[in-house]
Amino acid sequence: MIKLYATLILLCCSLMVQAQKEIQQYQTYFATGNYKGKNILVLRKFEQSDQQHYLIVDPRSLETQIISSKQISVNPIKFEDFGTYNTPYFKALQTAQKQSLNLQDAGITQGFPKEKGITLTIDLCPSHKPLDRSIFNSLIAAFQKEERPVPVALSITGKFMLSHTADINWLQGLEKSGDLAITWTNHTYNHHYDPKAPLAINFLMKPGTDLNFEILGLEQAMIERGLLPSVFFRFPGLVSDQKLVDKVTSYGLIPIGSDAWLAKGQQSHAGSLVLIHGNGNEPIGVQDFLKLLASEKATINQQQWLLYDLRTSVGNEFK
Repeated sequence: MIKLYATLILLCCSLMVQAQKEIQQYQTYFATGNYKGKNILVLRKFEQSDQQHYLIVDPRSLETQIISSKQISVNPIKFEDFGTYNTPYFKALQTAQKQSLNLQDAGITQGFPKEKGITLTIDLCPSHKPLDRSIFNSLIAAFQKEERPVPVALSITGKFMLSHTADINWLQGLEKSGDLAITWTNHTYNHHYDPKAPLAINFLMKPGTDLNFEILGLEQAMIERGLLPSVFFRFPGLVSDQKLVDKVTSYGLIPIGSDAWLAKGQQSHAGSLVLIHGNGNEPIGVQDFLKLLASEKATINQQQWLLYDLRTSVGNEFK
């Protein structure tokens, strides 16, 4: 009886902690304000643990942060007013909107071209296979002396996050230890895909798709699990049209594509946004990247070839 009572107490405590983490009324909310001496933008507001919070972005560094509404006084604005601010964030947002005519690979496709190195983006689409941890172990081993933490952008989906708890915890551990600096990119909650459907009605273009849930539902789930959403968005399959790009950017998100999807035979160059999949479904791309790392070993050791943080890479491009 005592053991049963103790178990019930632990269960109640666990449910109370979980309830405290749950988010209510998560929504878009655009405002300006000054936080710790810097002009910032508010992108979202939500309730958590009986407190109102904001998801904010520094429009110069493109770094996001979650703060209590008690820490700042804000002035609400309309999304249309975003374009009046001359910063890397707004320039990138506007450029992404203009580069959206193609059915595939809309948005920003490369970073600061003068850099000697690349920006690595790894997609975590829904998968029954475990995270390919060899990618991250190889990155840390290759750059442990020259670049720590190693910057990498992970395009996360809700389905992968919910079905790979141990893998997400492992990645968060690498963040806390200072081995990785992760930019968590929105890759939608469900990442719908029908191998038989044409691109024009596939992925996020599927008729009846609830874009609001795909974007905000994922962000909410991320925050509840301790992940910090960035201002970047990657279309599933890199498939979109102008109308869809305009909708995504209206959430304050910057679509990113890639000019070097390795599994498709695209070669990287200085400033490339390299794309590989870390969900176990694209071993060829992973192998090609590991070969790339090996081929650049000498230049990495001489700090002549480095990995660049997506925020820094895009931010420098639009300074």
